[in-house]
Amino acid sequence: MKIKEYLQETKVELSHVSWPTRKQAFVYTVVVIIISFVTAFYLGAFDYLFSLILGKII
Repeated sequence: MKIKEYLQETKVELSHVSWPTRKQAFVYTVVVIIISFVTAFYLGAFDYLFSLILGKII
């Protein structure tokens, strides 16, 4: 397949995509960042607790 043909087909396919609005993209980005921080805090807290427990045992 030629590159020109590939790029033309790609452009056609991308025109079928339902793109989010700017507001939706912003909200989704904020949600992902918040979930990432919550997950990091959760895992960090358990890591700290397990480290303390293992420190007491060893």
